[in-house]
Amino acid sequence: MSTKIIANESNPNDLAAEILRKWQYLFGLRGNWANHWTEIAERLLPMDSWLFQNYQMITSQGDKRNYELYDSTGLLALKSFAAILDSLLTPRDQFWHNIRPEDPALMKNRAVRLWFEDLNNTLFQYRYDTRANFQAQNQIQYQSLGAYGTGINFIDKLYRERGLRYKNIHLGEAYLEENHQGLIDTIFRRFMLTARQAYLMFGENLPDNIVEAKDKAPEEPFYFIHACYPNEYKDERRLDYKGMDFCSHYVAEQGPTLLKKADRSDYEGYRSFPYAVSRYYQATNEAYGRSIAMDVLPELKTLNEMYKVQLKQGHRAVDPVLLAHDDGIIDGFDLTPGAINPGGIDENGRLLVQPLPTGNIAIGEKEMAVHQEVIKDAFLVNLMQILTENPQQTATEVMERTREKAILMAPTIGRQNSEYLGPMIEREVEVLQSQGALPKMPAVLQSAFREGIGYKIDYDSPITRTQKSEWVAGAARSLQFFQEISNATQDPSIMDNFNLDVAAPAIARINGMPESWIQDQKVIQMKRQQRAQQAQQEQMVKAAPALASMAQATGQIKKGAVNQ
Repeated sequence: MSTKIIANESNPNDLAAEILRKWQYLFGLRGNWANHWTEIAERLLPMDSWLFQNYQMITSQGDKRNYELYDSTGLLALKSFAAILDSLLTPRDQFWHNIRPEDPALMKNRAVRLWFEDLNNTLFQYRYDTRANFQAQNQIQYQSLGAYGTGINFIDKLYRERGLRYKNIHLGEAYLEENHQGLIDTIFRRFMLTARQAYLMFGENLPDNIVEAKDKAPEEPFYFIHACYPNEYKDERRLDYKGMDFCSHYVAEQGPTLLKKADRSDYEGYRSFPYAVSRYYQATNEAYGRSIAMDVLPELKTLNEMYKVQLKQGHRAVDPVLLAHDDGIIDGFDLTPGAINPGGIDENGRLLVQPLPTGNIAIGEKEMAVHQEVIKDAFLVNLMQILTENPQQTATEVMERTREKAILMAPTIGRQNSEYLGPMIEREVEVLQSQGALPKMPAVLQSAFREGIGYKIDYDSPITRTQKSEWVAGAARSLQFFQEISNATQDPSIMDNFNLDVAAPAIARINGMPESWIQDQKVIQMKRQQRAQQAQQEQMVKAAPALASMAQATGQIKKGAVNQ
């Protein structure tokens, strides 16, 4: 079945019908995934367990959803995993990326360097604005990655104000498709709105029955589809939706009917893909990602069942089943504190009532601990504890363990940089540029961009900085080694092999120093010239008495010669 959507502007509802058929096709492809995600949600995110199977998306608010969850190791490990990714990739109190031009030669221009620093500051300012809601949605993104293997964040401009707005899209609502290069470029999102919410979003453009429900039954649910896919009929000469890179259409299942937002045109579009989609890792020919939870799902199931058995055994041990001799003497047995039970022993003092032996609880706890450690290892919880296990370790040992941690985390970090953070930053730049929120660009950079030179993203998160710290450590070890040789041989020429003028600012940037704190090369040369002139003047001042004495002696010699 072809999944290509052909635009039909003469009859918008024909386009709506095509979008609905395409969604039904993608819905069919996702059946196995929905069953898999439901199993995981029941054990890690019980509040989401209903979203993958409940086609109507209706549930009782506040109902209990963790009735199948007995052991919380996986649930807590998932929360720790999200916190770990957040602290290593996108820490709130640090600048975790820098933007630079593709041409390194442009960075020699101080105005260009300062502009990119202003651009970076602008992105962080708008991203962490309270109205943007980035932190909360970003945390959900990482939880979705750990649980389901796929996370989706929607980035758009702030409604009626300058700025950015983020919304994490639950995987239960999203239907994905890749292009020929393995990049997600198509998303169909099916979501529910009440009549009141739908009217706020679409106004009078809604079907009549939804408009009427707005007053009569404002909480009645209705279903909509947002289709976002590449614009195969893009006209480069157009500045409206026809010239945009991605189509964006809203469809009411009632009809189906093509809708327009209350404050926008009939047909919408985006110049950049508004969804940042990342996968934890992938299997061949699959658009959706696979997750840590899928790897340890057998452990999660086993641990949950073991915990149920352990609870029963613990209950029996604390409140044991009693075995009594059937001789007609014991009519009933009172277990209240201080009670006296006649007939519980025979005339020789032997117990006639004894507890039923229970299983070995200690063995069960030991087996459970093994499964718990496997789950914690998978969710990187134990990996993050390597630096705290031995507080007496030396600085060299800390550096080596940190390097090992960076190596183990590299595959995870690399994928999130390329699939999630990179597209998100590019989208942010495009949205802020369309709002006129970016700093004024210097002329030399405008000329470079017109020639097709773009920008690149340098990730400067704690984990990438840890990876780069090996360079700094290597430089420190090398300089110390050769300095000792220079001191031993009394030959400083060996140090000429190192270009410290290049190394110094590079090391400062690796260590996170802001660009504005690094001095411009022209200023450095001027300072060196002034230092050289000052040193020369000081030498002349120090030599002045000796020169005067020499001049005086020379004059006296000449005078003596003349007199002679």
